[in-house]
Amino acid sequence: MAVRPNVVFFDVLETLINLEPLADRLEKVGQPGLILEPWFLRFQRDAMALTLAGDSAPFEAVARESLRTETKFALSERDIEYVVDGFSTLPTFDDAAPALKKIADAGVGVGCLTVNSPDKTRRFLEGAGLIGFVDHIVTAQDAGVWKPHPDIYRFAAQCSGTPIERLALVAVHAWDCHGAKRAGALAGWCSRLEYGPGDVFLPADVTGDSLVEVADKLMSLHH
Repeated sequence: MAVRPNVVFFDVLETLINLEPLADRLEKVGQPGLILEPWFLRFQRDAMALTLAGDSAPFEAVARESLRTETKFALSERDIEYVVDGFSTLPTFDDAAPALKKIADAGVGVGCLTVNSPDKTRRFLEGAGLIGFVDHIVTAQDAGVWKPHPDIYRFAAQCSGTPIERLALVAVHAWDCHGAKRAGALAGWCSRLEYGPGDVFLPADVTGDSLVEVADKLMSLHH
Protein backbone atom coordinates (compact mmCIF):
# COMPACT_ATOMS: atom_id res chain seq x y z
CA MET A 1 0.00 0.00 0.00
CA ALA A 2 1.31 3.46 -0.91
CA VAL A 3 2.20 5.64 2.05
CA ARG A 4 2.24 9.40 2.34
CA PRO A 5 5.56 10.79 1.06
CA ASN A 6 8.07 12.77 3.10
CA VAL A 7 8.83 14.97 0.09
CA VAL A 8 7.03 15.66 -3.19
CA PHE A 9 9.08 16.64 -6.23
CA PHE A 10 7.33 18.39 -9.11
CA ASP A 11 8.45 18.15 -12.70
CA VAL A 12 8.78 21.68 -14.09
CA LEU A 13 8.49 21.92 -17.90
CA GLU A 14 4.86 21.33 -18.95
CA THR A 15 3.89 20.42 -15.36
CA LEU A 16 4.47 23.72 -13.55
CA ILE A 17 5.44 25.84 -16.59
CA ASN A 18 3.34 26.53 -19.68
CA LEU A 19 5.51 26.31 -22.82
CA GLU A 20 2.93 27.88 -25.15
CA PRO A 21 4.45 31.42 -25.19
CA LEU A 22 7.50 29.92 -26.92
CA ALA A 23 5.27 29.61 -30.00
CA ASP A 24 5.09 33.43 -30.12
CA ARG A 25 8.88 33.63 -30.08
CA LEU A 26 9.08 31.14 -32.92
CA GLU A 27 6.65 33.21 -34.97
CA LYS A 28 8.68 36.37 -34.31
CA VAL A 29 11.69 34.73 -35.96
CA GLY A 30 9.65 33.63 -38.97
CA GLN A 31 8.78 30.06 -37.96
CA PRO A 32 5.28 28.62 -37.52
CA GLY A 33 4.25 28.35 -33.89
CA LEU A 34 3.15 24.79 -34.58
CA ILE A 35 6.74 23.58 -34.57
CA LEU A 36 6.92 24.14 -30.80
CA GLU A 37 5.66 20.63 -30.06
CA PRO A 38 7.91 18.72 -32.49
CA TRP A 39 10.88 20.84 -31.42
CA PHE A 40 10.30 20.12 -27.73
CA LEU A 41 9.82 16.42 -28.45
CA ARG A 42 13.06 16.34 -30.46
CA PHE A 43 14.79 18.19 -27.65
CA GLN A 44 13.64 15.63 -25.07
CA ARG A 45 14.49 12.69 -27.33
CA ASP A 46 17.99 13.95 -28.10
CA ALA A 47 18.75 14.59 -24.43
CA MET A 48 17.47 11.13 -23.47
CA ALA A 49 19.54 9.62 -26.29
CA LEU A 50 22.68 11.30 -24.99
CA THR A 51 21.91 9.99 -21.49
CA LEU A 52 21.40 6.45 -22.85
CA ALA A 53 24.74 6.72 -24.63
CA GLY A 54 26.42 7.61 -21.35
CA ASP A 55 26.99 11.29 -22.12
CA SER A 56 25.87 14.51 -20.50
CA ALA A 57 23.03 16.48 -22.07
CA PRO A 58 23.44 20.21 -21.28
CA PHE A 59 20.02 21.84 -21.43
CA GLU A 60 20.74 24.91 -23.54
CA ALA A 61 23.14 23.22 -25.95
CA VAL A 62 20.66 20.43 -26.70
CA ALA A 63 17.77 22.92 -26.95
CA ARG A 64 19.68 24.99 -29.50
CA GLU A 65 20.83 22.00 -31.55
CA SER A 66 17.37 20.44 -31.71
CA LEU A 67 15.90 23.80 -32.78
CA ARG A 68 18.48 24.14 -35.55
CA THR A 69 17.55 20.68 -36.82
CA GLU A 70 13.78 21.10 -36.47
CA THR A 71 13.89 24.37 -38.48
CA LYS A 72 16.22 22.82 -41.10
CA PHE A 73 18.96 25.29 -40.17
CA ALA A 74 16.82 28.24 -41.30
CA LEU A 75 17.45 30.35 -38.19
CA SER A 76 20.42 32.53 -37.33
CA GLU A 77 22.24 31.86 -34.07
CA ARG A 78 20.79 35.12 -32.75
CA ASP A 79 17.25 33.91 -33.50
CA ILE A 80 17.95 30.57 -31.85
CA GLU A 81 19.23 32.32 -28.73
CA TYR A 82 16.11 34.51 -28.67
CA VAL A 83 13.80 31.48 -28.75
CA VAL A 84 15.77 29.42 -26.22
CA ASP A 85 16.07 32.40 -23.85
CA GLY A 86 12.27 32.28 -23.69
CA PHE A 87 12.42 29.30 -21.33
CA SER A 88 13.33 31.67 -18.49
CA THR A 89 10.28 33.90 -19.08
CA LEU A 90 7.50 31.30 -19.19
CA PRO A 91 4.41 31.51 -16.96
CA THR A 92 3.18 28.90 -14.51
CA PHE A 93 -0.11 27.06 -14.81
CA ASP A 94 -2.88 28.30 -12.51
CA ASP A 95 -2.83 25.12 -10.42
CA ALA A 96 0.92 25.23 -9.75
CA ALA A 97 1.05 27.58 -6.75
CA PRO A 98 -2.02 26.10 -4.99
CA ALA A 99 -0.62 22.58 -5.37
CA LEU A 100 2.80 23.49 -3.98
CA LYS A 101 1.16 25.41 -1.13
CA LYS A 102 -1.05 22.44 -0.26
CA ILE A 103 1.98 20.16 0.08
CA ALA A 104 3.97 22.72 2.08
CA ASP A 105 1.03 23.48 4.40
CA ALA A 106 0.76 19.76 5.16
CA GLY A 107 4.31 19.85 6.52
CA VAL A 108 5.70 17.78 3.66
CA GLY A 109 8.83 18.82 1.79
CA VAL A 110 8.48 20.29 -1.70
CA GLY A 111 11.03 19.94 -4.48
CA CYS A 112 11.47 20.62 -8.17
CA LEU A 113 13.06 17.92 -10.32
CA THR A 114 13.88 19.33 -13.72
CA VAL A 115 16.24 19.27 -16.66
CA ASN A 116 17.04 22.98 -16.76
CA SER A 117 20.05 24.48 -14.96
CA PRO A 118 19.88 25.05 -11.17
CA ASP A 119 20.37 28.83 -11.52
CA LYS A 120 17.68 29.28 -14.17
CA THR A 121 15.27 27.06 -12.26
CA ARG A 122 15.78 29.11 -9.11
CA ARG A 123 15.29 32.38 -11.02
CA PHE A 124 12.09 31.03 -12.55
CA LEU A 125 10.75 29.98 -9.15
CA GLU A 126 11.61 33.40 -7.71
CA GLY A 127 9.95 35.23 -10.60
CA ALA A 128 6.85 33.05 -10.38
CA GLY A 129 6.50 33.56 -6.64
CA LEU A 130 6.96 29.84 -5.95
CA ILE A 131 10.39 29.82 -4.32
CA GLY A 132 8.91 30.19 -0.83
CA PHE A 133 7.24 26.77 -1.13
CA VAL A 134 10.29 24.92 -2.46
CA ASP A 135 12.82 23.20 -0.20
CA HIS A 136 14.86 21.35 -2.84
CA ILE A 137 15.88 22.01 -6.44
CA VAL A 138 17.41 19.01 -8.20
CA THR A 139 18.35 19.13 -11.86
CA ALA A 140 19.69 16.78 -14.51
CA GLN A 141 22.86 18.87 -14.47
CA ASP A 142 23.34 18.00 -10.79
CA ALA A 143 22.50 14.32 -11.23
CA GLY A 144 24.48 13.85 -14.44
CA VAL A 145 21.57 12.09 -16.18
CA TRP A 146 18.22 13.08 -17.64
CA LYS A 147 14.87 11.70 -16.61
CA PRO A 148 13.70 8.96 -16.73
CA HIS A 149 17.06 7.38 -15.81
CA PRO A 150 16.55 5.86 -12.35
CA ASP A 151 19.63 7.59 -10.98
CA ILE A 152 18.01 11.03 -11.14
CA TYR A 153 15.12 10.00 -8.86
CA ARG A 154 17.55 8.27 -6.47
CA PHE A 155 19.72 11.38 -6.50
CA ALA A 156 16.68 13.50 -5.60
CA ALA A 157 15.96 11.19 -2.67
CA GLN A 158 19.56 11.47 -1.52
CA CYS A 159 19.53 15.27 -1.83
CA SER A 160 16.31 15.54 0.17
CA GLY A 161 17.44 13.06 2.83
CA THR A 162 14.54 10.65 2.38
CA PRO A 163 14.27 6.99 1.42
CA ILE A 164 13.29 6.63 -2.25
CA GLU A 165 10.02 4.92 -1.27
CA ARG A 166 8.98 8.06 0.65
CA LEU A 167 9.63 10.39 -2.29
CA ALA A 168 6.85 11.22 -4.74
CA LEU A 169 7.16 12.69 -8.21
CA VAL A 170 4.31 14.73 -9.71
CA ALA A 171 4.26 15.13 -13.49
CA VAL A 172 1.99 15.44 -16.51
CA HIS A 173 4.15 12.88 -18.37
CA ALA A 174 3.32 9.21 -17.87
CA TRP A 175 6.86 8.26 -18.88
CA ASP A 176 8.27 10.43 -16.06
CA CYS A 177 5.93 8.84 -13.52
CA HIS A 178 6.96 5.43 -14.88
CA GLY A 179 10.62 6.32 -14.35
CA ALA A 180 9.94 7.32 -10.76
CA LYS A 181 8.03 4.11 -10.08
CA ARG A 182 10.78 1.97 -11.62
CA ALA A 183 13.29 3.69 -9.33
CA GLY A 184 11.16 2.80 -6.30
CA ALA A 185 9.46 6.16 -5.72
CA LEU A 186 5.80 7.13 -5.58
CA ALA A 187 4.18 8.98 -8.47
CA GLY A 188 1.27 11.34 -9.01
CA TRP A 189 0.10 11.84 -12.59
CA CYS A 190 -1.92 14.85 -13.78
CA SER A 191 -4.04 14.34 -16.91
CA ARG A 192 -3.77 17.93 -18.22
CA LEU A 193 -1.39 17.09 -21.08
CA GLU A 194 -1.95 13.44 -22.05
CA TYR A 195 -5.59 12.83 -20.96
CA GLY A 196 -4.93 9.12 -20.40
CA PRO A 197 -1.86 7.54 -18.78
CA GLY A 198 -1.35 4.79 -21.36
CA ASP A 199 -1.16 1.08 -20.60
CA VAL A 200 2.54 0.66 -21.47
CA PHE A 201 3.57 2.58 -18.33
CA LEU A 202 3.40 1.57 -14.69
CA PRO A 203 0.33 3.19 -13.14
CA ALA A 204 0.89 6.17 -10.87
CA ASP A 205 -0.11 5.85 -7.22
CA VAL A 206 -2.55 8.75 -7.57
CA THR A 207 -4.01 10.55 -10.57
CA GLY A 208 -6.00 13.73 -11.03
CA ASP A 209 -7.21 16.28 -13.55
CA SER A 210 -5.26 19.08 -11.82
CA LEU A 211 -2.09 19.39 -9.79
CA VAL A 212 -4.20 20.36 -6.79
CA GLU A 213 -6.21 17.14 -7.04
CA VAL A 214 -2.99 15.12 -7.29
CA ALA A 215 -1.55 16.95 -4.27
CA ASP A 216 -4.74 16.32 -2.29
CA LYS A 217 -4.60 12.60 -3.01
CA LEU A 218 -0.91 12.32 -2.14
CA MET A 219 -1.53 14.04 1.19
CA SER A 220 -4.46 11.67 1.86
CA LEU A 221 -2.29 8.56 1.65
CA HIS A 222 -1.84 6.55 4.84
CA HIS A 223 0.93 7.79 7.12
